[in-house]
Amino acid sequence: MMLWWKYQQLRSSNLNTRLATVAELAADKSEDSVGPLLFALKDKNKEIRSAAALALGQFQDKKVVEPLIKMLADPTPLGRATAAQALGQLKDSGAITPLVRLLRDADTTVRTRAAHSLERLGWRPESDDERMWHIVATGNMDRVAELGSDAVESLADMMRNGPPEKQLSAVKTLAEIEDPRVPKLILEALKKNNTLVRIAALDYLENQADPSAYEPMERLLRDPEPNIRAAAVSAVVSCGGNRAVPTLVGLLRDGSWEVRREVIKALGRIGDATVIDALSKALQDRDHDVRESTAVALGKLGDARAIRPLVLALLDIESFVRDAAQNSLNEIDPHWQKSDAARSALPQIRAAVKHREYWISHSAARLLEQIPTDGTEAESHSASPEEFISPAAFDILANLLGDRDRDLRLAAAAAFNRTHEKRAAAILAAAVHDSDPFVRQTVERALVALT
Repeated sequence: MMLWWKYQQLRSSNLNTRLATVAELAADKSEDSVGPLLFALKDKNKEIRSAAALALGQFQDKKVVEPLIKMLADPTPLGRATAAQALGQLKDSGAITPLVRLLRDADTTVRTRAAHSLERLGWRPESDDERMWHIVATGNMDRVAELGSDAVESLADMMRNGPPEKQLSAVKTLAEIEDPRVPKLILEALKKNNTLVRIAALDYLENQADPSAYEPMERLLRDPEPNIRAAAVSAVVSCGGNRAVPTLVGLLRDGSWEVRREVIKALGRIGDATVIDALSKALQDRDHDVRESTAVALGKLGDARAIRPLVLALLDIESFVRDAAQNSLNEIDPHWQKSDAARSALPQIRAAVKHREYWISHSAARLLEQIPTDGTEAESHSASPEEFISPAAFDILANLLGDRDRDLRLAAAAAFNRTHEKRAAAILAAAVHDSDPFVRQTVERALVALT
């Protein structure tokens, strides 16, 4: 090896030349490589210094220990981390004390490399303080939580300076520790860029139900991330109660259906009757999950003003929306069919009888059977059951009884059960053997109704 030439290459202004030279020296594994590699430890470029440190870790040479220990004070995390790793490979006990100090480094990677090197050197913590920093550095978060208040400072550092996955672990671990510093740190976590970190912080604050945390969380209802807005809804309600109602009502126009659904569920839990009108409008939402949640929420509120919009929701094209509306109506008033509110919906119901969608027209006809026009007698639209199922509609229902979708089979069986359609006897008899028990039960009831 021409050492003078290696030194010349290490002085090159070309970074790639210097990196290639360090790689050659590392591959050579000759004692003659140690001097040039020690020279490279002083390079102005962190990548050169790091590569040289890792290369020196392969040489069991006492004279490289002190330079690597000095490199533990490198201005860059990369330099400190690689120096720590190299010292672990050298297995020199003289590196233990400076590596222990490195367990408190601001950088998570540096702390982790220092902890692993100390383990290779056979080091064991000599105090509770050292044990805590070692546990934090190795990332065993279950053990960190066991340390309680002693771990808060190191976890706060990890939350602020660690990579995203470490920040998330730090927030979750802080949430398990009872310490007066934790709530403030969790509020700080709400400002992190990582979505999962902010959601974890919201979960903690929701459980704490601290009114003083309301305003920071209320700001997250305007977060650009839909997941954050949706998660913030429950937390805001937990900390603000009725105070959150005006803001939540405004979110019923949110562009995300998940957010709108969470808002509706929250309004139902709050139980503030002032939101009846807003929720009634949400029964017309373009998303069927939102409409279903709205029907359920109105039932929880138990206000008679919701009867009319819920009656109209019985005309919804989706069966689970209709079912939710039916259940809510029964919760509000078991005799809702005889109410003035239900009768006030009759014009819309009559118009819906002629709707081109079968389920809407069929539901409208059923409603006209149930709601009396004068408080004592319902309109009759069932002189013969065949009036409700046209041949085309009958064929559709017959096909649905054999559909792969269990809900569609169940809906078709329920329709035949309500109409007592005698022409359906043969296909109902075949459907008795359906794989789903609920479908079988409904089919059996429909057959019984025909006898």
